[in-house]
Amino acid sequence: MTLAHVVGSPDSVLLRTKLKLIERRRKLKAFTLVLPLLLFIAIVFILPIGRMILNAVHDDTLLRLMPRTMAALNIWDGRGLPDEAAYAALANDLKEAWDQKTASEIGRRINYELPGATSQVTSSARKARELSIGPYKTALIEINPLWGRHDLWTLLKRGASAYTAYYLLRSMDLQFGSDGEIVPTPEDKAIFRDAFIRTLSISLGVTVATLLLGYPVAYLLATLPARSSNLLMIMVVLPFWTSVLVRTTAWVVLLQRNGLVNEALMNLHVISQPAELIFNRFGTMVAMTHIQLPFTILPIYSVMKTISPNYVRAARSLGAGPFYAFWKVYFPQTLPGVAAGCLLTFILCLGYYITPALVGGPADQMVSYFVAHYLNEELNWGMASALGAILLATTLLLYYVFNKLVGVERIKMG
Repeated sequence: MTLAHVVGSPDSVLLRTKLKLIERRRKLKAFTLVLPLLLFIAIVFILPIGRMILNAVHDDTLLRLMPRTMAALNIWDGRGLPDEAAYAALANDLKEAWDQKTASEIGRRINYELPGATSQVTSSARKARELSIGPYKTALIEINPLWGRHDLWTLLKRGASAYTAYYLLRSMDLQFGSDGEIVPTPEDKAIFRDAFIRTLSISLGVTVATLLLGYPVAYLLATLPARSSNLLMIMVVLPFWTSVLVRTTAWVVLLQRNGLVNEALMNLHVISQPAELIFNRFGTMVAMTHIQLPFTILPIYSVMKTISPNYVRAARSLGAGPFYAFWKVYFPQTLPGVAAGCLLTFILCLGYYITPALVGGPADQMVSYFVAHYLNEELNWGMASALGAILLATTLLLYYVFNKLVGVERIKMG
């Protein structure tokens, strides 16, 4: 019997069918085991990020609360002021907004782009109830000059779309001009570009500091005898037993003008009066470096632990000095761990909020501070989402550049 007959026999066909069925069942079982994790990631990670990105570009407040005005502005060419029909639609929308108690919401949305408009819109809605006949244009402008401003009507015309670029532009210190063109934000209000630069610079500085401090510690952990190494490892992971808030508060106690650090420096006659070590960039960097240090040490240590000491011994036996053998033979093998630790630390630093808020000054607040400000104080979800989306995009861009230059496949965690 030939091989073709064996392969094409009914028994072989039945065997292949059974193997495929078993393989399908195995894949289904594996997918069933992984499904809870996928659902967890989708619910607590993917969906919130998607919602954040949507909030950064979606705002239907004016379209939803001023439908008549939005419909009337569809035929407005954007020149001068709208006609009487648009003002009549505005009057009806303001009356309905007052009855439904949504005038303040309309005013708050307009106030984002035209500061001081909230009270003007609310008072206009209250007075608009007395308007029964036209001309509405003259009457509304008399009620409040706000309705005679061209920049207000260009704002309302943009509100006819449920999607807006205002929040993203504002997060990059740009805004719409009076005629709808994109212009730079005035210098006294341009704060976000500096905030992003400050966030990146602080994160980079903390990453470099943790690398310089953590690399020798990781080397000791990898080369010391087991008893000493285990004791040192306990000291490294000990900060994980306390919260970030507790560790940050501890630095407030240590770095204040009458704190232990200033007292020690004055007793050693290093300084003659207390130094300003807190509520500035120095205090922020010190506290963040302390918190992030284990995140840099552990990936580097995990790679160092896999490096055989025979490589350095071989280099020494061939005539290389201690430093040359370390730099040319040992250090290059630790780069994947260095890359992993630095990348992890840098990304975590981008989202810091508690530490800069407690030990930093007004000029040391990072992007997360403004996100919290818009969420908790101004209830401006659009601006908070836009800042978060830009920070996310920046992180992904840096990760992409890192992948191109270093390669994610080179990162090892043990």
